[in-house]
Amino acid sequence: MSLAGTYECTLKTPMGAKTGTLVVVPSQDGETFTGSLSNEMLGTVEIPEGTIDANMLLCEMQVTSPMKMKVDCEVIIEGDSLVGFIKAGMFGEMPLKGQRVA
Repeated sequence: MSLAGTYECTLKTPMGAKTGTLVVVPSQDGETFTGSLSNEMLGTVEIPEGTIDANMLLCEMQVTSPMKMKVDCEVIIEGDSLVGFIKAGMFGEMPLKGQRVA
């Protein structure tokens, strides 16, 4: 099954649960992907290039809101569900889960 799609996600942050969208666009060879992560706290952050390892997605993003920091993301996709975490600077690891909607 393709990992491509749009996933509605919930991120558990120190400021409460934040909902948003993860868009995954795999490369032709299936080894990398591009996309974006959007939510009310971060706005929309582009994923310039992430790595695909079987059903695991790994990526790094640079955010500027609410402050400038590097954000690492690791998720595992099984069917239409995803589960993983985002590591955001001093905020540490935050659980992420979601469901494919498109």
